[in-house]
Amino acid sequence: MTREDRNRDDARSNKAAHMAKEAKNGKAERDAALKAVTDNMAKLKALRLAREAAEPPRPTAASKKARSKPKTSGEKGPVLSDWLAGQQSGGRRT
Repeated sequence: MTREDRNRDDARSNKAAHMAKEAKNGKAERDAALKAVTDNMAKLKALRLAREAAEPPRPTAASKKARSKPKTSGEKGPVLSDWLAGQQSGGRRT
């Protein structure tokens, strides 16, 4: 093996070792960030639950939606030809 080959092999092994070290550091940083986010979420959830437990229960408002009355058999809609004429005069194609 020539000196150049040894240097190349050393560089490859150093690069592999460096990449492995970076991977460990990156994983540790990701784990630390994940733990910080999880801890913060748990703290905020505990605060929210404590706040909700401390306030009196809110009365539920029974809101009724106004519905249109269904047409009875005696009431009929516009005739189709009148409706089509209205659509064409309104600028719509049929």
